[in-house]
Amino acid sequence: MRGRGAMTDSGAVLPWLVIRQDDNGHRYRVGRYATQDEAQKTAEGLDRHGGKQLYWVERAGQSAHP
Repeated sequence: MRGRGAMTDSGAVLPWLVIRQDDNGHRYRVGRYATQDEAQKTAEGLDRHGGKQLYWVERAGQSAHP
């Protein structure tokens, strides 16, 4: 059984997710990260590309957006 964080095949806990929402409202997980800071930097980097997509960070199991 797994704990609160998500385990990878290597056994590392990666509880922080970067989520992308496109202009049609579809949401996709972009990646999993060990720290909130790492996930936030990734989301900010992707967001700088512009466009209609939204990127945000949330902890696995806790949706930050409805």
